[in-house]
Amino acid sequence: MSEPTRTYLAFDYGLKRVGVASGNSMMRQAQPLRTIAAEGDARFTQIGRFIEEWQPDALVVGVPFHPDGAEHENTARARKFARQLQGRYRLPVHEVDERYSTTEAQQAGGRDLDAESAAIILQQFFNEHFAQS
Repeated sequence: MSEPTRTYLAFDYGLKRVGVASGNSMMRQAQPLRTIAAEGDARFTQIGRFIEEWQPDALVVGVPFHPDGAEHENTARARKFARQLQGRYRLPVHEVDERYSTTEAQQAGGRDLDAESAAIILQQFFNEHFAQS
């Protein structure tokens, strides 16, 4: 019997903006949605709307590192954001190393850089966690 299809929302966290992407375990293709340009409670209100609409089984958050793998200020901020998501929405939250997602998104040339970055983060999660058959 095959596994049930699971839906994921991914987030590219930033202080001013959060990119959002979606995808599922059957197709294993991440799609950029849009960027949330809000902070504090307003940000979580908008995230809550995405969660209501998409009904994800789990969330994915990109966690940035320096090219050598060392942590920096934004590493801790992204991890705190991941903990906040888990606490507010009671969904599993997976962290993905997003060292180069913004560079890849710039090369892809999408209109919404933050949402493109979130899609790259989610695609990386799919590539790491679901064997391509």
